[in-house]
Amino acid sequence: MERVAPPGTSGDRAGLGSLPRLPVRDQIARECVNIAYGFFSPLEGFMGLSDLDSVAREMTLESGYIWSIPILFDVSQDHLSVRGIGAGERVLLTYQDQPLATMDVREVFTYDLESLAQQVYGTTDSAHPGVERTYNYHDRFMSGPITLVNPPQINPPFDRFWKTPRQLRQEMEDLGWSRVVAHQTRNVPHAGHEWLMKGAWLAAEADGILVSAVIGEKKTGDYIDEAIVLAHDRLREAGFFRQDVHRTSTLLWDMRYAGPREAVFHALVRKNLGCTHHMFGRDHAGVGGYYDTYAAHKVFDELPDLGIKSVLTLEWWYCPTCAGVAYEGLCGHQEQKQDLAGTLIRSIIQGGVEPAPTTLRREVLEVVRDCAEKYGFGSPFVGEKYLANRTPVMSMPKLELNGEDTGCTCRDK
Repeated sequence: MERVAPPGTSGDRAGLGSLPRLPVRDQIARECVNIAYGFFSPLEGFMGLSDLDSVAREMTLESGYIWSIPILFDVSQDHLSVRGIGAGERVLLTYQDQPLATMDVREVFTYDLESLAQQVYGTTDSAHPGVERTYNYHDRFMSGPITLVNPPQINPPFDRFWKTPRQLRQEMEDLGWSRVVAHQTRNVPHAGHEWLMKGAWLAAEADGILVSAVIGEKKTGDYIDEAIVLAHDRLREAGFFRQDVHRTSTLLWDMRYAGPREAVFHALVRKNLGCTHHMFGRDHAGVGGYYDTYAAHKVFDELPDLGIKSVLTLEWWYCPTCAGVAYEGLCGHQEQKQDLAGTLIRSIIQGGVEPAPTTLRREVLEVVRDCAEKYGFGSPFVGEKYLANRTPVMSMPKLELNGEDTGCTCRDK
């Protein structure tokens, strides 16, 4: 169920000007949107202590529903004290100095961060980006249901790819898709990704493939978001997938790199989008050497039926003997394999050499280079200039309530 105040109504907007205001950072804003539109169903708000403890220890909500990643609102006690916020209060959450959502605060609590890191990520090593995120939490967590009162505007080029779960389900129905396989990505697609999708489509006997591109926090060296989304859509536009079997969408999410736990989370979210299957390749949502290469495959053996089926695939590579892209489960020339590694693809993108279609489609390369000029300040990879000057994925419309300009001057330090 969506928790969004209808435009032009009073209802959830009545009296907002009198509520205590709490600015939120990008991650929390994105998660407010995901909660409100049902991407994180059955969550209706940020987790309380009992749900957090159950998810951390048992990978279920207190209700017993499988859930693998904590969805938390961290805040400092100083901010709560200054604004007079506590359990039982309704708070106006602001983003980009505009109202975003209300939160009915049910709990303010603490949790041992080292224990949380160990339970969720299987390590307390701060070199793990998810563990580092955990250690950077403020000293309190605040829980309670969220209602979106000022839906953000999604900016081009993402606006035509961002759809709510309700909209995606309707689009799938309109396309006649009853079996849909999801592809999680945060990369520009090379030939291995293309064949991963094609193989999963065949294995699932699917009607369609939904590319779900993760759009969230970026670090230097990542692909820019625009290149990821537009390059995936170009595969369909150029005919490498039929028009009626492939769609690109976006998910506003900051990767936790939690390996098998994040694989479960990805499956649950894509089920909410209307997908019936989810493909998982090697090292899904992993980082460094923290997880086994196929940990995301093994985790589903330990779980009950999630309502979405896993399509587990091995590695795709280029085989010079087979003279094409080959599958680990079929190709007998493993000693000759040429990995379609990120470093190889990046060298092609950065160089001036025309790629072989067995590594990277020329049409994809054209899109990536165009995005570099149009969005990336000359590079398809995130740099300091991109981080400082990029057009944000979402922007807040100015909202006046009862004649009051609700633009906020307070900022979270």
